Amino acid sequence: MGESNWHLTSLADETSCGGIATVALLLLESEPTMLFATVSLSPSPTALPGSAALQQIADGIASWALIGALVSLLLGAALWAVGSHTQNMHQSMAGRRAVVTSLLASVLIGAAPTLINFFFKTGLGVH
Repeated sequence: MGESNWHLTSLADETSCGGIATVALLLLESEPTMLFATVSLSPSPTALPGSAALQQIADGIASWALIGALVSLLLGAALWAVGSHTQNMHQSMAGRRAVVTSLLASVLIGAAPTLINFFFKTGLGVH
């Protein structure tokens, strides 16, 4: 109890002549340091019930996304061809943009698991 009174008296003395920065420094120096428990993370597809169903949903969404990219590629290529043959530059550019976008989308869909795993492992390496 005597120690806490000294702390308050010292804090009051510092406040009158040292300012807020000194008070903050005293608080940081006087507080006991808290030690945090070490935690770890290791994702497991079998850790929770329903994980197999969730994996099937992710696979189904990826399949739909690839089908959407394929349809977009076909429509974009048709739009690009028609626009080029009719000298419609706007239509041609829109078709070209659709083709490039659908190709990039399919690359991202295919690379998604690898990208997620890479960044997860990179995050685990941060200390």
